[in-house]
Amino acid sequence: MNDPSRGHAPCLTILFSGMVAADPWQGGATWAVLQYVLGLSRLGHDVYLIEPVPAGPRRTSLQESDSATYFRQVVRRFALEGRAALLAAGGTETVGLTYDELRAAARRADLLINVSGMLADEALLAPVPRRVYLDLDPAFVQLWYAQGINMRFAAHTHFVTVGQNLGREECPVPTCGIDWIAMAQPVVLSHWPAAPISAIAHQGLTTVANWRGYGSVEYEGTFYGQKAHSWRPLVALPTRTSERFMPALSIHPGEAADLALLAANRWTLLDPARVAATPDEYQRFVRESKAELAVAKAGYVVSRCGWFSDRSACYLASGRPVIAQETGFTRWLPPGEGVFAFSTAEQALSAIEAMNRDYARHARAARALAETYFDSDAVLSRLLRAVGAVQ
Repeated sequence: MNDPSRGHAPCLTILFSGMVAADPWQGGATWAVLQYVLGLSRLGHDVYLIEPVPAGPRRTSLQESDSATYFRQVVRRFALEGRAALLAAGGTETVGLTYDELRAAARRADLLINVSGMLADEALLAPVPRRVYLDLDPAFVQLWYAQGINMRFAAHTHFVTVGQNLGREECPVPTCGIDWIAMAQPVVLSHWPAAPISAIAHQGLTTVANWRGYGSVEYEGTFYGQKAHSWRPLVALPTRTSERFMPALSIHPGEAADLALLAANRWTLLDPARVAATPDEYQRFVRESKAELAVAKAGYVVSRCGWFSDRSACYLASGRPVIAQETGFTRWLPPGEGVFAFSTAEQALSAIEAMNRDYARHARAARALAETYFDSDAVLSRLLRAVGAVQ
C-alpha cells in the first residue's frame, strides 16, 4: 500500500467530485468529502477535488462569493493547493485550478468518483475511463430515480453505495436495475485519533444534524421521511433519564411547534453554526463529546438500507460511543460494544444505561470498531479493487 509520506510515486490519477462549499460553513459535510480525498491521497494516488457550484443569480462573482471564501480556507487547511477547484456549473469559471487545468487532469485521469453524479460537465467526464457514481444518500437516490427524476446514472460505469443492504430482501427500495457495490463510510484514522476521556467538555449525548433536509418521498404506499419524523417519537427521552441531550441541531425558527416540544422535554439545542462550521470546529465538537445519539432520517429507518453515518464513524474513531437508530446497519456492524442500536425510546434508554455502566470499555471498543470497519486505507482500497481500478 503506497503512502506518499514514504516517497512513493502516485499510482492513479483520480478526480473526486463532492460538495464542500456550495453550502458553506458545514464542517461535517466537508469532512464527508475530505475522508475520500485525503484517504485516497494517503494511499499514494494523485487526487483532484472538483466541486460544481450550481448556477443561479449571484450578487457577487464566484471569486468573491462566500462559497469561494470557505473553499479557499479548506484548501489551505488541508494542503490541497493545485489539487482543487470550484467550478461554476454549466460554465468555465473556477476558483482554484483553471478550467484548462481541470481538462488536462481529466485527460490523464484513471478514475472519477462522482458523489450523486453532481459533476455533469461532459468535457471532464468523457475522457475518464472509469466513472464511479457514489451514492451517499441510499434509498432516496433510488426512489427519486424510480419516480422519474434524472439522477445522472447514465454517465457512469460503476455504482457504489453506503446503503449496504440495497438489493437484499429486507430492503424494499428498488435497485433501478443497477448492481450496487456496497461499502462503509471511510475515516482517515490518522486525522481522527482517539481522544482521551479527559477531553470531554460536553457531558451528554450530542450529534450534528439537520431537522429537515429536502423533500420526503412516498413510494408504493410507504412514506420515507426526514429526521424530524424520526425525532418526534423520541422527544421525551431527556425526561426519562439523568443523561443530558445536547444536539447541534439546524432547525428553522419557523418550526415553532417542534422547538417548543424540544424545549418542554429538556433538549439543550446547540447551534451548529457556532460549534461545527469548519472542519476543525466540527472535529473538536465530536472529540469533546461524551457520546453520540444518532437519529437517522426516517427514510433510512423504513428502508432498512443499512446506512451508517460518516459522522457516527468519526465519533467511533474519536473513541466516543454511538447510540444509533437502527437502519439495518447491525447486519454488518455488530452492536453492543462501542456502538448500540435502537428502534424504540426504551431501547435507547437501555443503551444509555449499558454505556454508562462501563464507559471506558465502550470508548475503547468504539475506536476498535473504527479501526476494523471504517479505516480509509482498507475501505478505499476495497473500493478501488471493486471498480477494477487496481488489482
